[in-house]
Amino acid sequence: MKISFLSVASIIVTVIFVSIACFHVLLSFGCPFGEFAMGGSYKILPKNRRVLSVGNALILLFMSVVFLQHAYVIKGLSFLPTNPLVWVITIFLGLNTIANLLSRSKKERYTMTPISGIAFILCLFIALL
Repeated sequence: MKISFLSVASIIVTVIFVSIACFHVLLSFGCPFGEFAMGGSYKILPKNRRVLSVGNALILLFMSVVFLQHAYVIKGLSFLPTNPLVWVITIFLGLNTIANLLSRSKKERYTMTPISGIAFILCLFIALL
């Protein structure tokens, strides 16, 4: 099996998405990392934001599946329209990177901006291939 840049980039993006999903699961359990997410206003997220964190984790896992399917790393989900989904996710990540850059929380700005920026660049390459 020949390994392509598309496959490698999709796997790297998936590792990033799954890592952030795990981070959101920790936030939803009340771990004191809230300063790194959602504007950084809370050290421990309140209950309503914990529910959002669970939703974020699920969305990130779905995004991972989209990229793995798009690169044919996984098969069997051919019903997913991966081309438009990859572009929607890529645009979202670009906007998310800007939002992280503008965050009032230094921890979020210095930690999440580079992570989302790297994910955005990789997703842009994937979308353009």
